Amino acid sequence: MTGGHVAITGLGVRSAAGHTPPEFWQTLLRARPTARLHAFDDARSVQHAACPIVDFTPDGYLTPKEARRTDRSAQLAVCAATDAIRDAGGLAAPPRRRAVVTGTGYGGVISQEDGLGNPGSLYAPLLMHNAGAYWITARHSITGPSLTVSTACASGTHAIGEGMQLIRSGAADVVVAGGHDAPLTATTALAFARARAMADGYDDPSTASRPFDADRLGFVLGEGAAFLVMERLDAARARGARVYALLTGYGRTSDGYHLTAPHSEGAGARACIEQALADAGTTPDDVVHVNAHGTGTELNDLAEARALAAVFGPGRVPVTAPKGVLGHALGAAGALEAVATVLSVAEGLAPPTANLTKPDTRCEIDVVTGEPRKLGAGPVISNSFAFGGHNACLVFAEAGADE
Repeated sequence: MTGGHVAITGLGVRSAAGHTPPEFWQTLLRARPTARLHAFDDARSVQHAACPIVDFTPDGYLTPKEARRTDRSAQLAVCAATDAIRDAGGLAAPPRRRAVVTGTGYGGVISQEDGLGNPGSLYAPLLMHNAGAYWITARHSITGPSLTVSTACASGTHAIGEGMQLIRSGAADVVVAGGHDAPLTATTALAFARARAMADGYDDPSTASRPFDADRLGFVLGEGAAFLVMERLDAARARGARVYALLTGYGRTSDGYHLTAPHSEGAGARACIEQALADAGTTPDDVVHVNAHGTGTELNDLAEARALAAVFGPGRVPVTAPKGVLGHALGAAGALEAVATVLSVAEGLAPPTANLTKPDTRCEIDVVTGEPRKLGAGPVISNSFAFGGHNACLVFAEAGADE
């Protein structure tokens, strides 16, 4: 198989908004923020608004011995990926025709900080960015390609796109792809706070993440994991699998402009969106919804809004920014938002954006607020943009779009 559409047959999540796709989806539809005041380090009184996952345990997915050998980030990955595989009814291909692609920005950063100065015998494997990929392959007899992408906040989106390419190229028949990060550490929080990227100055931490709002405060750190099972469309239909949606297009570009700031006019983002639409064989006029990267930082919000207005026309396409609910889970963010986009396609709904009370008039886009908005049939895109100028965009369509 070369080119063509790929079927999404399984979903799995671990997030502050829920541990299952239905729970996650309902939290998004209600625009219920998950941010709370989080103690990153009690000894140093490091506290910020954050979106931690409550009551998480890898019990039932990893043995106690395996859990001790695995950073929280990789644990989240194993749980979300395993749920996605179960949701798909298993991996319907021989082990050599199965693949996994994971995306993470920070890898085992919790273990890294815990072991500084006194690393134990497992320190190296706990840190590995590809540890999540290893545990998924070992758990599910995956002996085909196993890859890990690390492109900061675009990692999860790139992982899904590269997984699609493995199927298109014929290198695999079924791919487990997604992102994971657990960056809620004192050093990470201090670093982003000192860079003046993290939200500050809020009275209520639940309102701290405000994408596209004129009174935005910066982003709120989150954590999580999300995975999709993708397979050849003909094979999925032949086995009678439930198909949530089709992945039809993928774009990836780089700004080549600045280490941390996007191009002010969103030039790289615009090129990425246009590339993804061309790959999907669709046009801007066909698109019915955009799941935005929308971090709640001024530079990112303005650059993305300008890119969207340039591609689709000012205010033409309804836009959702899930980080108002989820916070910014860094390398996991794009994968979490891809799951949200798949569910938008499957349910025909655009979730509202939380905490948008004073829209920034410089952002000439139609941001969904208040209640979910019904969508007509048509392609939906999901954007991710990252430090380093990494841009990634996915195009999804309803399950019968190819017919």
